[in-house]
Amino acid sequence: MYKGIEHTAIASPDPEALGNWYEKVLEFPVVHRYSGNVFVRAADGTMLELIPSAGDALDAGLRTPGLRHLAVSVDDYEAAIEDLESKGVEIFDHVQAGTNRLAFFRDPDGNILHLIHREVSF
Repeated sequence: MYKGIEHTAIASPDPEALGNWYEKVLEFPVVHRYSGNVFVRAADGTMLELIPSAGDALDAGLRTPGLRHLAVSVDDYEAAIEDLESKGVEIFDHVQAGTNRLAFFRDPDGNILHLIHREVSF
């Protein structure tokens, strides 16, 4: 019955520009546009819906209540970091959690994302 999370919505002052960033930087192609909303799709099929916001980006920390980050799964951690940095993305934190490796960064609206490379899945 419940198949999974199909998409997550992110409010943005400029959904079109943010969609272009996700397409250029993370290679999530824009797959649909309507009424100012932009959908991008990851290689695994999950999507982000970028919707027009009523204000500016929020400056929220990792532990503030609400949605805090999007985790992007990668199979080659080092290559992904090199790719992001070559596209001007600043990695602001690296974390080693057991065998898992994480690298935190922000999109142009300030939303927090992180790469995740898991040696062993749950």
